[in-house]
Amino acid sequence: MAASARLSPALNVVVAAAQKVGRRLLRDFSEVEQLQVSTKGPGDFVSQADMRAEETLRTELGRARPNFAFLGEEEGQTGKEDWEWRWVVDPLDGTTNFLHGIPHWSVSIGIEKRTGENSSEIVAGVIYNPAADEMFWAEKGVGAFLNDRRLRVSGRRDMLSAVFATGIPFAKVPRKAEFTAILARLMPQVAGIRRMGAASLDLAWTAAGRYDGYWELGLKPWDVAAGLIILKEAGGYVTDPEGGDSFASGNVIAGNPFLQPKLREAVNEGIALVGKARGEG
Repeated sequence: MAASARLSPALNVVVAAAQKVGRRLLRDFSEVEQLQVSTKGPGDFVSQADMRAEETLRTELGRARPNFAFLGEEEGQTGKEDWEWRWVVDPLDGTTNFLHGIPHWSVSIGIEKRTGENSSEIVAGVIYNPAADEMFWAEKGVGAFLNDRRLRVSGRRDMLSAVFATGIPFAKVPRKAEFTAILARLMPQVAGIRRMGAASLDLAWTAAGRYDGYWELGLKPWDVAAGLIILKEAGGYVTDPEGGDSFASGNVIAGNPFLQPKLREAVNEGIALVGKARGEG
């Protein structure tokens, strides 16, 4: 993607940093595919690639905006505690896909602005999938784009024709029962449910109309920061199950304006069923 005249100076910095890291990760990805046949396996190699990617982003973004704080998946928060601006970064979202040679992973970078003592908002974001050379980006009030093409969420209104995305809880991730109940509630109502393994791209694909909606519970800020602003600028709706701020809670229900309320209803029904079975509420 060539630098667009639409991009602000800050977002030009982000795009350049994402492309630089993406090129390096793509080289690492080619090596991972070769490591699949080794007895040692590619796990250690991928964790090193992940950490190198975050280190590069910290350097590149910090050089361009030294007054910005930085929140990353690998090393957490750096910079001033009373920051006005902050990068929110997942250097390699979809690590398991990367590890298995599946070309569905991304570099995700959000720009967060403090709006009050205990409040903030995401004002811009970039999600880059180097394997597909797709750069999703958005700025508040400017719109959402895939490379230089304007994005809009889908216009579907009928649940029976809708395809939703989600993330399946694994290992020690909580809320497996809620996920199962939600899935059982939704599956008879929709055309399909997909689990692709990268939350940032799930949100970007919803913004692009490839999915009609997406839900997942228990996410981290770096999983969703960039995706939320891209989805909103593409005309989508996103809340948590209670109708509140999904960035703050980590619980995301996103979709087009027609289907997001229906998806939220199904998610809440699943959560309520589990709560009732546990004797809650």
